Amino acid sequence: MRRAGILLAIAALALPVSAGSAPPPRGQAALPMRVMSINQCTDQLVLMLLPPERIASVTWLSRDPLLSLMAARARGVAVNRGEIEDVVRQQPDLIVADSFGSAAPRAALRRFGFRMVEVAQPQSFDEIRATVRTLAARFGTVERGEALIAGMDARLADLARRPALNLRVASWSGDGLSRGEGALYDAVLDAAGARNAVKEGVAGTDVEALLSLNPDILVAPVGGVVGQSLRDRVARHPLVRRQWAGRQVSVSPRAYICGTPLIADAAADLRDQLEAAR
Repeated sequence: MRRAGILLAIAALALPVSAGSAPPPRGQAALPMRVMSINQCTDQLVLMLLPPERIASVTWLSRDPLLSLMAARARGVAVNRGEIEDVVRQQPDLIVADSFGSAAPRAALRRFGFRMVEVAQPQSFDEIRATVRTLAARFGTVERGEALIAGMDARLADLARRPALNLRVASWSGDGLSRGEGALYDAVLDAAGARNAVKEGVAGTDVEALLSLNPDILVAPVGGVVGQSLRDRVARHPLVRRQWAGRQVSVSPRAYICGTPLIADAAADLRDQLEAAR
């Protein structure tokens, strides 16, 4: 923290008092040409909405294909670790941040004149549309934003026209039976024609709880589980493997931990897997 304080003090001396915070002259648009994202989820929206030359950096997490749907594109831009030092060094025109993390760093950056837009993490398809439109308007890429939304809506419409599967699914991994994966996870299940069986109510997270719940299909970690750890033994419990042989599907958490228009692709992929496994 001392290092951050020193860097900010230096930056304060180097920057005009109103750096990046003064409104543009009336009738003149001031589009940010160097946008920096300091959150893994806002990274993905920035990468979708802007060309590489307008991205100052995204977080290093966005280059991890296990965590990010935009890993390939993220490799073409600079990265940051979401720290104040990174912002001071890179001097972006606009910072894109989430609104649910610690407010102190964001407040500090504002005090030093950095322009910032904060967005909440979308928890529904409607919230994804609203967030994309907010950022696209700020970036001056409205047409690109509407194209992303239209693509998502077209996939969702295709799914809605397919017959409901009415399948009860449950998430099972090395942590045992998941009691809930969040609103976006449920939105993906619903769009795919399934429902989260755990919401029916179940006591415990162990094998006995899973057997009592008796879902039609299990949602397992992408790529399966290998190894000899306790988590591996839980995930690969012989009773579970026998009871749900051929009735397990995989959904990567990267598909729904961040609300982006690509979530419709995750729902379509899950639908295909569910039809094959039922």
